[in-house]
Amino acid sequence: MNNWSDYPILLAVAETGSLTAAGKKLNMSQPTVGRRIRALEEHFGTPLLKKENGQLVPTSFGQSVLDHIRRMQDEAAAIARSSASLEDSLSGVVRISATEGIGTAWLPPVLQVFRQSHPDMLFDIGIGFREFNLAQREADIALRWMSPGEQNSLIARKVADVTFGLFASPSYLQKKGMPQSLEDLKQHDAVIAMIEDDHPLWIHDGKDNPIHMPDNVPFRTNNISGFKTAVGAGYGIGVMPLCACGMLEGAPLIRVLPNFGQQESLYLVAHEDVRRSARIRAVFDFIGDAIKKDAAFFLNGGQSIFEGNAAMHCGADHTDNPDHKHELVAS
Repeated sequence: MNNWSDYPILLAVAETGSLTAAGKKLNMSQPTVGRRIRALEEHFGTPLLKKENGQLVPTSFGQSVLDHIRRMQDEAAAIARSSASLEDSLSGVVRISATEGIGTAWLPPVLQVFRQSHPDMLFDIGIGFREFNLAQREADIALRWMSPGEQNSLIARKVADVTFGLFASPSYLQKKGMPQSLEDLKQHDAVIAMIEDDHPLWIHDGKDNPIHMPDNVPFRTNNISGFKTAVGAGYGIGVMPLCACGMLEGAPLIRVLPNFGQQESLYLVAHEDVRRSARIRAVFDFIGDAIKKDAAFFLNGGQSIFEGNAAMHCGADHTDNPDHKHELVAS
């Protein structure tokens, strides 16, 4: 009898090219992944994968199996989206993916404003730079930088222009001095966060290539909290949104080259099927409206209108009215 749970493991190995990478993606050990693949091959009586240029790739039969697995995955996701699209009540869980900062500091008080009128709504927030697959219902709504993504059947709305600047701690600038131009950055130290497929968070040209990168990078991390802490600790100069400085704890940072700023687009994204779900549609529209009202915060930094969210609410109690338009109003 087929073990259906082995099929996603085969798909993960084929997509990542190794047992180790697949295990990391699935939160499984490498030996477990290898054992499950061998069990599938024993079931079919033929190899599903082969080694090629140092990576595991599907055999001809393996590719045929993968084609069926992907169709099964698409059908399962369609069932999940179909069930979501039939929901008319403003209660239940909405899954949202966002990066650190927006997802950890800005979004929670915004969603609490929504829950003031809809206390039966529950939120599951996935934090990180991994692009959650909306078609597979890994998330219902996503906040994404620079691009809405390449998946088919997405609805996307550009909701903000976010300004990024250069920042450093007072202790670092006291020791190294203040750069006077972008060219001076080469002689300084950088703190780098690796984001979205190991891309360095730094200023870039029109083709997303880093420019004016310091030669010395004493601190590099894939964690935004660690990155911000390192900038504050005086390791060097880092790039971050102007609005992020209002979310930092501890000693304030100083903006380096304050006349320089680089803007990135922020997109609100969902799969087209789930917009027929009353609760997901309501949250999608509410977040879009909230970002629009907080546009100055994203563009110029300063204070979000949602700091102390008691000052904002979503009209009267419309718990039983899914057609209510969720507009933010002052208390």
